[in-house]
Amino acid sequence: MPDNAMQARKDIVVDFLNLAVSGRINESYRKHVDMNGKHHNPDFAAGFPALKQAMIDNHAEFPDKRIDIKRVIAEGNIVVTHSLVSLNPGNVNVAVVHIFRLENDKIAEFWDIAQEMQADSPNKDGMF
Repeated sequence: MPDNAMQARKDIVVDFLNLAVSGRINESYRKHVDMNGKHHNPDFAAGFPALKQAMIDNHAEFPDKRIDIKRVIAEGNIVVTHSLVSLNPGNVNVAVVHIFRLENDKIAEFWDIAQEMQADSPNKDGMF
């Protein structure tokens, strides 16, 4: 697959995450999500409409949330990000891996795995 196609997929995912975290959730879904697709977050009902509402609710609870995308990896129609998410800057930090499957330049499937960062971790190499 040409490098420019891979970069375009990475750009879609990064834009989606940045828009969603900044509270522009409706825009992020309108631009980048196939609403007939599916997500695999076990905390919410199936379907992108349920996940979208959960993101709206989460933004209301954490309006200052930030994302720092450390890595973006693409292979075929899969894009993976490794990010630092701060729910309350200076307080709760979470390492998150997002996995996206794209079809026709839209997110058609989505997985996320999160791990709260420990301030007293014995591993001095850190999570990033």
